[in-house]
Amino acid sequence: MSLAILYSRAEIGINAPLVIVEVHISNGLPSMSIVGLPETAVKESKDRVRGAILNAQFEFPARRITVNLAPADLPKEGGRYDLPIALGILAASAQINKRSLQQLEFVGELALTGELRGIRGILPIALQTRNSKRQLVVPTENADEAALVGDTTVLAARHLLDVCAHLNGTSPLTSHRYTGKPRGPAPGADMSDVHSQHHAKRALEIAAAGGHSLLMIGPPGTGKTMLASRLAGILPEMNEQEAIESATIASISDRGFSIANWKQRPFRSPHHTASGVALVGGGSNPRPGEISLAHNGIMFLDELPEFDRRVLEVLREPLESGKITISRAARQAEFPARFQLIAAMNSCPCGYLGDTGGRCNCTSEQIRRYRARISGPLLDRIDMHIEVPAIPLKLMHIPSKDPHDSTRIRKRVQRARSRQLDRCGLPNHLLDNQDIKQVCRLDDHNSHILEQACKHLGLSARAYHRILKVSRTIADLEESEAISAIHISEAISYRRLDREFIH
Repeated sequence: MSLAILYSRAEIGINAPLVIVEVHISNGLPSMSIVGLPETAVKESKDRVRGAILNAQFEFPARRITVNLAPADLPKEGGRYDLPIALGILAASAQINKRSLQQLEFVGELALTGELRGIRGILPIALQTRNSKRQLVVPTENADEAALVGDTTVLAARHLLDVCAHLNGTSPLTSHRYTGKPRGPAPGADMSDVHSQHHAKRALEIAAAGGHSLLMIGPPGTGKTMLASRLAGILPEMNEQEAIESATIASISDRGFSIANWKQRPFRSPHHTASGVALVGGGSNPRPGEISLAHNGIMFLDELPEFDRRVLEVLREPLESGKITISRAARQAEFPARFQLIAAMNSCPCGYLGDTGGRCNCTSEQIRRYRARISGPLLDRIDMHIEVPAIPLKLMHIPSKDPHDSTRIRKRVQRARSRQLDRCGLPNHLLDNQDIKQVCRLDDHNSHILEQACKHLGLSARAYHRILKVSRTIADLEESEAISAIHISEAISYRRLDREFIH
């Protein structure tokens, strides 16, 4: 029977559902048709496949060829099906051995010469192939990325002939292993480069240890952006699961995943003109947005009030749930979005509120409207708001002698994060109400202090819980089992805007 069946993978969000490639050759006028909801790039594969087969010195059957990509109702996109279609034609026409096809999955785009070209979204494919207990044949360009998934047999090939030789048993492909090492933090991006700003550095250390969100407020040129860019250097190292999750999202994005960024926490800094779709993702075939590309990393929003208010509001649900669901008429896709929000803003429209030189001429109404661009519900979801004041110019000429460089801070952060994971398996910012009752217990005296502070500041129940979680992180940094009044007081001090807006 002139029929061959192979396995490949589609791309639906971060999932890679199985696609069965069925190739049937029958008598009739020479033709080739592809069915199974293929889009334009898949339909065009017939010309690429024909050129590749002929240039590889095989015979292209002058018969009726039908290629079925099942399931029929699953959209098929891109050039990833070129390799399995070509192999299906060769197997159905008895030019290659098809006995081992059931143990393999194939993806790859073909050049007219028969060379294999890399595709986007190889990591989700490798993950699903591992679960299916089959081996994965990929272009050499994708081999390192696919090999990041442990317990997966990855066979890398440069040319259609290499795959055919493997199937025929004349020259088997060897299993590919990634031997690179994670790249360290960028040289020179050290916390000790920032002059003074000890309060802000302390807040960043707490934010890094517990994964808390942070808003920095201050005039231009005080180091807010510089501080945010150094946060990645003090965050705990990614574990294998986090690294795979972040790399998978990057893999299906338009820019793809760079192997040099393996185990590097993402740092995304969209411009304030970015749209809501750019932040959350979208498109007819949904793609991840900035908040998903920042998964397990940092989302830095500079000049926060300059963002469109409707754009900022889309952050509210992901900040709570850690995921975003994009719904379209034809399909729905869910992307993880567990990011650490770091934002910066000026104190007023001109930025010089409180300047001793009298440079600020903003009225109270202008300041109110400027800050009102950030809604109360969004502000309530930000754990910490701190002031980053101007640095006296005379300190700029003095070499920084700050002993708390990024390496030392990171060690303290790692110890505190390890305590959290050993205690309940979660960083403090992910604690739910039941966890808070267990790990953030207060005695009567400390509970009274916090209640009075919340009543005086007019804080919500959400803000109450966030102060408790920040207090727990401060206690973990101090290696304290119990939360004390000092820890609570420091956590309350990181609610600057709440203190400022007391009516």
